[in-house]
Amino acid sequence: MNVTVESTGALERRMRVELPIEAIEQQVDSRLKSVGRTAKIKGFRPGKIPAKVVKQRYGKQVRQEVLSEVLQKSYSDAVVQEKLNPAGGPKIETEDEDGKTFTFVATFEVMPEIELKGLDKIKVEKSEVTIGDDDLDDMLTSLRKQKATWETVDRKSKDGDRVIVDFHGELDGEAFQGGQGTEIPVILGEGQMLPDFEKGLMGIEAGDEKTFKVKFPKEYHAPDLAGKKADFSIKTHRVEEQVLPEINDELAEMFNVTDGGIEQFMTDVRENMEREADQKIKSDVREQVMEALLAANPIDIPQALAHREAHSMQHEAMQRMGIEDHDQAPPIENFSEAADKRVRLGLLLGQVISDQQLKADEAMLRERVEEMCASYENAGDMVEMYMSNPQVMQQVEPMVVEQLAIDWLLDNGKVKTKKVAFKDYMNAAAS
Repeated sequence: MNVTVESTGALERRMRVELPIEAIEQQVDSRLKSVGRTAKIKGFRPGKIPAKVVKQRYGKQVRQEVLSEVLQKSYSDAVVQEKLNPAGGPKIETEDEDGKTFTFVATFEVMPEIELKGLDKIKVEKSEVTIGDDDLDDMLTSLRKQKATWETVDRKSKDGDRVIVDFHGELDGEAFQGGQGTEIPVILGEGQMLPDFEKGLMGIEAGDEKTFKVKFPKEYHAPDLAGKKADFSIKTHRVEEQVLPEINDELAEMFNVTDGGIEQFMTDVRENMEREADQKIKSDVREQVMEALLAANPIDIPQALAHREAHSMQHEAMQRMGIEDHDQAPPIENFSEAADKRVRLGLLLGQVISDQQLKADEAMLRERVEEMCASYENAGDMVEMYMSNPQVMQQVEPMVVEQLAIDWLLDNGKVKTKKVAFKDYMNAAAS
């Protein structure tokens, strides 16, 4: 086998393989003899069919089978011989036989050779979140609002109230789609409706009827309303005041905390806040490490991998959107940039893992599963169920190993910590 390899791009290779035709013909003859022993052709007894007849009937088919097998094996052997690492399947073209050799050309991309740089220069700012009593009070208020009731009041509406209204909107004297509603509840101050609309509902009481103008923002989702002013008339049915439950054992029971009462509930709330902040910190740190790793190590990536990743992301989007018809899928070009980034990060992190020989042991896997199951009531049972499920663990292990790589990069980079209040940190994260 004679092999020559030519670089036709940063990662593209053109490999030409020549094989002696004599060896192939020998395989064809051997295969035809085997076929002749079992073939059934009318007019001949099994095993007594002349070789010429067998060749006429099966020669072309057998030759194609042998060439296909020889091509696949010789391609694999040539890749190993030349120490190449293909990133995807090859495009193969055969050349006309000259009576002496069988020649084919395989074009494919190879995986990039990565030598990581600048890892000691990775800089990360890590938040150290403190949860104060005010943060806990705010969270309790938020949770109490989830269980709040509404009582009708005989007064004018104010911020935080819920008003029940009928409304009718017109644009240039004509009603428009979505501009009408009957007994619609609106909580003032929560931004459910446009600012001008909420403003028009402030200071109203049961039985009031009024009209006011509402300006739609320029970026409004309905083009025929964007940037325009509409006239709205409303009729008020009632004004309701929010009533929050007391902070006591009954509140704890509302959230299924039956043992330990309100003290246990508040402990659980604080722990959940700590867990939420910790998850956000890890996510922020991970993002900073990834961006720094990318910036320090620009690499060429195989387009075969990028295209495959874009298809995967397109499929994920279809599932999220409930789309089954591929013709209705978002254009694959929408995912190209994100797919490229995913592939680059995957290759770079894979190199860190390989260079440092990072592996996850069972204790690490269990710790990750325990984190995943911490919010379940029956966390212990869920952990054991996950740990005993090979399919789940196949998904968990790569996540743990990736975290090991990020931890290694942090240990070898520069980490600066800053203290920040829970409210400030989580509000900044949400904005």
